[in-house]
Amino acid sequence: MIFSPQSKVWIYQSSRKFSNIETNAIQNQLNIFVSQWQAHGQALKAKAEVLYGFFIVITVDETVSNATGCSIDASVKVLKEIEQTYNLDLFNRFNVAYKIDDEVFVCSKEDFETLVAIKKIKPKTIVFNNMVQTLNDFETKWEIAFENSWHQHIFGHLMA
Repeated sequence: MIFSPQSKVWIYQSSRKFSNIETNAIQNQLNIFVSQWQAHGQALKAKAEVLYGFFIVITVDETVSNATGCSIDASVKVLKEIEQTYNLDLFNRFNVAYKIDDEVFVCSKEDFETLVAIKKIKPKTIVFNNMVQTLNDFETKWEIAFENSWHQHIFGHLMA
């Protein structure tokens, strides 16, 4: 399926990595959900992916049909069910994800500050910008060097 670059994207980041069994089960649950997902009785062109064992990314192509409040609530309900079933935290926006040597790590904001201060996080370290809202931004600005990210504005002074 091809999605418009302006498709709406939601990113949910787990506080811990999913096991392979959890990843498969969560992906299956998401596949069932998006195949039946509707807004006001109209099917949504949507997909959901588990990435890096930490992220759930939901995409809706609103050039086909818009996600509405009720349909968004339905997606949040499914994510809350996943959260409860697997004892996860998918809604903590204070956790920060970064990648070193192709391995993804998630830590608290405070721990991330420490990693920046001790130079474990460097200007070229890849961080994840979970605030992207479109598929185009997801593809171009989700995985981004620390020096080019919003993280730099918050934590960059610690690198001096």
